[in-house]
Amino acid sequence: MPDTTLPVFLADAVPASGRAVLDGEEARHAATVRRLRAGERLVLSDGAGTMARCVVEAVQPGRDAVLTLSVEESWTEEPPALRVVLAQALAKGDRGELAVELATEAGVDAIVPWRAARSVAKWDDGGRGDKALARWRATARAAAKQARRAHVPDVTEPVGTRELAGLMATTSLAIVLESDVPDRLTDLDLPDTGDLLLVVGPEGGITDDELRTLREAGARAVRLGTTVLRTSTAAAVALGALGALTTRWR
Repeated sequence: MPDTTLPVFLADAVPASGRAVLDGEEARHAATVRRLRAGERLVLSDGAGTMARCVVEAVQPGRDAVLTLSVEESWTEEPPALRVVLAQALAKGDRGELAVELATEAGVDAIVPWRAARSVAKWDDGGRGDKALARWRATARAAAKQARRAHVPDVTEPVGTRELAGLMATTSLAIVLESDVPDRLTDLDLPDTGDLLLVVGPEGGITDDELRTLREAGARAVRLGTTVLRTSTAAAVALGALGALTTRWR
């Protein structure tokens, strides 16, 4: 069983038994930042559900750091029967990365960056957009490790509104968070399995045309409560509510 007191490090593969080697940036972090030494324990994860509790046998510090590990116990954690896919509108500054961090800690299963009409950040095709996407992916990895999650959420390429509406054909339910609609999240008949698409708009709000497009594709517009949440916090609050209202936290 997982030990939530142990640090988690990501690796391409996690052996079921025997020995393992941790190298690269993860090994440098373990040796230099965490200062792990022989005899201490850590959890190795492939980010896709497989984890192993390991004992550090030897540490080679430095630029080419390597940790030799002995596997004590390994296990696999299945993803929830009801997966939550977050369509997060691009946000200015570090608010988008904060939204990714909080949603990952709250258990989101996948993240789709959304080029909403009122998004200040644009993520143009090319180098700047690639760097922004890389930051979101790095944020998701770091947050998953911090939360000691077995699964690192996938962060896809950004989509426009039409592409986002097209994703709804493969979901069990699509929800758009809006603060000025009569229906509440607690009014919905939530599914137990499949993918639930959660759409969070930008700071300036979702336009009428966008909301119409998403509704025509089958989305339900709902509010969480009586207050207005920022784009960086709305998904995490919604994920907490969904965890309590569905089978995700059982």
